[in-house]
Amino acid sequence: MAQKQKLELTWIGKDKRSHLEPRVLIEDPEKSYHAKTRVTDKDIFDNRLIFGDNLLALKAIEQEFAGKIRCIYVDPPYNTGAAFTQYDDGIEHSLWLSLMRDRFEILARLLRPDGSLWVSIDDNEAGYLRVLLDEVFGRRNFVATVIWEKRTTRENRRVFSFNHDYVLVFASDRSQFEEKRNLLPLSNEVRARYKNPDNDPRGPWQSISANAMAGHGTASQFYTLKTPKGALLDPPAGTCWRYTRRRMEEEIAKGNIWFGKDGSGVPRIKKFLNDGEGGGLTPETIWKAEDVGTTDTAKKDLMAAFDGEAVFDTPKPEGLIKQILEIATSPGDLVLDSFAGSGTTGAVAQKMRRRWIMVELREHCRTVIVPRLRRVIDGQNPTGVTEATNWKGGGGFRYYYLAPSLLDRDRFGNYVISKQYNAAMLAEAMCKQMAFTYAPSDTVYWQHGHSTEQDFIYVTTQTLSREQLQKLSDEVGPQRSLLVCCGAFRCKPDAFPNLTLTKIPQAVLDRCEWGKDDYSLNVANLPQMAPDQPATVSSGNGSRVARRARNQMALFGAEPGGAE
Repeated sequence: MAQKQKLELTWIGKDKRSHLEPRVLIEDPEKSYHAKTRVTDKDIFDNRLIFGDNLLALKAIEQEFAGKIRCIYVDPPYNTGAAFTQYDDGIEHSLWLSLMRDRFEILARLLRPDGSLWVSIDDNEAGYLRVLLDEVFGRRNFVATVIWEKRTTRENRRVFSFNHDYVLVFASDRSQFEEKRNLLPLSNEVRARYKNPDNDPRGPWQSISANAMAGHGTASQFYTLKTPKGALLDPPAGTCWRYTRRRMEEEIAKGNIWFGKDGSGVPRIKKFLNDGEGGGLTPETIWKAEDVGTTDTAKKDLMAAFDGEAVFDTPKPEGLIKQILEIATSPGDLVLDSFAGSGTTGAVAQKMRRRWIMVELREHCRTVIVPRLRRVIDGQNPTGVTEATNWKGGGGFRYYYLAPSLLDRDRFGNYVISKQYNAAMLAEAMCKQMAFTYAPSDTVYWQHGHSTEQDFIYVTTQTLSREQLQKLSDEVGPQRSLLVCCGAFRCKPDAFPNLTLTKIPQAVLDRCEWGKDDYSLNVANLPQMAPDQPATVSSGNGSRVARRARNQMALFGAEPGGAE
């Protein structure tokens, strides 16, 4: 029987997948930052800025944040061939698609059921990216393609002046996203449309036509209407009344129909600011520069924050991110940007009182993002959406970097636990490897983490004797179970029914790629591929850590700073 075929995007190397090591994150207290005082009782301090390869960073946070992110915004390299200072942008199609696919698959698992993904992209890869995201998220979860007017000046040096980029929007579950997405706040221009010429106690209103297209009407919508002044009106040719006679009379009695100041004009339906549109505007798919800003305004705002220095070539305007977060999130929700760039997403999320996680590999994580966020937190960043959000400063963030690979090779080429790992780091790393939640107990030495309320993990580099294991088994008791990861053990593996015994590093040798630190979009670090072959759409087969380290050190038989 022939295999069922499916429509899919294929490219060179699509079947090759990375086996990622779930790394430990280490905080750098010198780069973490918080306001000197609380500005409000809603200040947010538990934001995260992660320095390191974004694929490894996403894997590092996956277990903790799976199903918890409300909105993800990413601005990946566009694969244009242009040489930016910060990114090696211009990756061959197949490599670019593989790198994007690996990241989007993790991002999809991080989203809440009502969460959404927003991806900035241009014409170079927009078509391929749309089909790739259809494959990852499901075509049914495509929401919209937003067109953003990124520039208002004409570029005369090219065949066409490219004045827009796209933002592709996908939902984790479109039905849940549509149910919970927010309307946009009313602009001053929209508010100005609402008047109150009859001093209606319900407040300002604007009027809409009381007519509908005749082709969509029923017989009950064709009648002669009598105005309050006694004039008789028929609907214009080709139209009918929007309401039936009975409904129209009810609306007139409620004061919802406007016949002009003298009461003899053409009827119009009153729509109040406090009802319907007053609650907000349905987002449109064309976002104009005057509403959300341009690349040029973003660069000027960023330069103003850095005393006129051009520190980043392609920042996104804060207004663009603000509009995304207004639609997709509410205060306190968690926002993720795994291509942080100049840090716009975190800056705007901070000002809008959303929690955030950002990941950035390049050096500008330290030289641009950190100082920018410090200015925001200190209330010294007057540009962007500061005024629109009434931002006065406050909150903070923690700065993390990726730990080195858990395993290293000794002088004989054998894998051993890296000497850069202390006891707490090793326990946390093994919890990630074995799918346990890292939660070391301050009172029970063998409880380093748990997978259920009765299932625990204990990690040590010591060789455990039968007597030690017997004592451990007695303490665990018959109602609980314990995974013991140790250097060695002196008994049969099944000697104790409530203990599962494994050796490290043997237990994890085949679980992932060890020692690989760079899955980035840097062309220089990518493997050589076969001759150029375009991707195609085809139908084919288918620091608390330090304290815990001190508490646990004696259990591991190791000095601080390394695990034997």
